[in-house]
Amino acid sequence: MFFIIGSVVVIACVIGGYALNGGHLVVLFQPFELMIIAGAAIGAFITSNRKPVLSGTGAAVAALLKAERYDKEAYLELLSLLYSIFKLAKTKGALALEQHVENPNESTLFQRFPKFYGDHHAVVFVCDYLRLLTLGTDNHHEMETLMDEDIATHHEEHAAVVSAVQAMADGLPALGIVAAVLGVIHTMGSITEPPAVLGHLIGGALVGTFTGVLLSYGFVGPIGAAIKNRGEAEQRYFLCIKAAILAYMQGYAPSVAVEFARKSLNTDVRPTFYEVEEAVEALPAAT
Repeated sequence: MFFIIGSVVVIACVIGGYALNGGHLVVLFQPFELMIIAGAAIGAFITSNRKPVLSGTGAAVAALLKAERYDKEAYLELLSLLYSIFKLAKTKGALALEQHVENPNESTLFQRFPKFYGDHHAVVFVCDYLRLLTLGTDNHHEMETLMDEDIATHHEEHAAVVSAVQAMADGLPALGIVAAVLGVIHTMGSITEPPAVLGHLIGGALVGTFTGVLLSYGFVGPIGAAIKNRGEAEQRYFLCIKAAILAYMQGYAPSVAVEFARKSLNTDVRPTFYEVEEAVEALPAAT
């Protein structure tokens, strides 16, 4: 939503300000220069990145068109899920989790929490570490190290996408100059034309520089920053899960383990202690 609003504001202010100042909008319509800039940028992007980064970039950009996944409601649901998991393990033993861990797609426990259940990476992350609990892992220091490495690896994969998009943004102004130079070369071939014609050609050439800079700082650069922010929000979601599991492994009661996780959250998405208490009290008995 904010991605769309921001892009509309950029276009409206830049193009609107130019038009209100007496500029001729038709001069800005230079499809061939846009083809040069965008085509070269996309080609360079494909050349310089591996397939996982290319596919990851497409998925990350598509995600910007959707609402943010990790809001306060999502965290309240996550904390309720974690409480249910720990309560089940506490009352019936760690082996009671096995049916949910081995068949998460058929887990009635997970299905009661649709935001979590719809997040494939989160489901896999939780199942991987609950499986270790069911196998008898009880050293929370080793578990913490393993979780940190897992989260760091996922973060590095996401950071590669951010770096690739930022590299494209950094290159667009230079590609705009390339388009402008080609426009000047074309203009020099028409040097005998009247001043009015030359002025139109020179103006069209300069649009290349304008387009490259606008695409870089008005669109692609902010897209990279938005992808980075979404990635950091996802990382915080996994760190919340980590805090709860480690607290439970250290012997804390389910409610206390969930409180450890709650306190790890940023204040803008952190539910209050009483909101969590009310949510977990309303949960049905886990089976």
